[in-house]
Amino acid sequence: MNVQQLKVFLKAAASRTISDAAEELGLKQPTVTFHLKKLEDTLGVELFRKRSGRLRLSEAGEDLLPYARKIAAMMDEAQRLMSEYRDQGRGKLRLGASYTPATYFLPAYLAEFQMKFPLTLPLLTVKQASDVLAMLHRYEVDVAVVSLPDEPYPELHVIKLADDGLKLVLPPRHRLAGRQNVAVSDLADEPFLVHETGSTSRELAEHWARENGLRWNVRMELGAVETIKEAVKHGMGIGLLPGRSVLREAADGDLAVRELPGKVRPRTISLVYRKEDSLASQASRFIAFMRAKLDV
Repeated sequence: MNVQQLKVFLKAAASRTISDAAEELGLKQPTVTFHLKKLEDTLGVELFRKRSGRLRLSEAGEDLLPYARKIAAMMDEAQRLMSEYRDQGRGKLRLGASYTPATYFLPAYLAEFQMKFPLTLPLLTVKQASDVLAMLHRYEVDVAVVSLPDEPYPELHVIKLADDGLKLVLPPRHRLAGRQNVAVSDLADEPFLVHETGSTSRELAEHWARENGLRWNVRMELGAVETIKEAVKHGMGIGLLPGRSVLREAADGDLAVRELPGKVRPRTISLVYRKEDSLASQASRFIAFMRAKLDV
């Protein structure tokens, strides 16, 4: 017994003639007769009795009818559900992001992606970039949007989405806030508020200080961009922060934002995924969406 046989049975029961059932199913009459005979042979009972060229359900056929309807309905529902996974993006998008992209870059794109694929459920994990890349390698997420220095990642596809270099961030009343160009030598005695060890921002900031010969004075390590911003506003020190994280404060005059002096390594927000033959369909859709939106 298969679903096709049950659907033919249901149509024959409703039509009452082989010819009418065949016409509605788009099949030839011998094909309809074949399916009904196979179903009767499989079940070992007679399902129809013919009278004056019309079909009449037997007692066994009458009892089979509600079960056939239920099975056919469940199969239709299963096919509809699977088509949502295949064609409409139903399923979970296992997404990782580092703190800056998750807060200042990704939300607008993720909102638009959800409007386009409302049946996709994003599961967003936010950690330091190194932790997110480790999750990619462990198959705990399928795609990531992270801030990275410009270096190779042999086992991963890395697609640069946007530049987001570090900026020098000062209190508005700082002695250097009135200068458009700040020199490395101007920063020698300044207290710095820095990211915690392990973050991309901390790694790049330390590289910048070393490469420019600055023995910086670290006043405090802080784990969150927003905390560093508030500390800078209150004059506790100066910061090196991702440019995208201070756009609003710079526009409002709450912080003075300047280019980092000296040699500066680039930092980009990148789309990252594993180099493998196949990805989860939700991840593939998200990758295609981001690449199209940013033309990369």
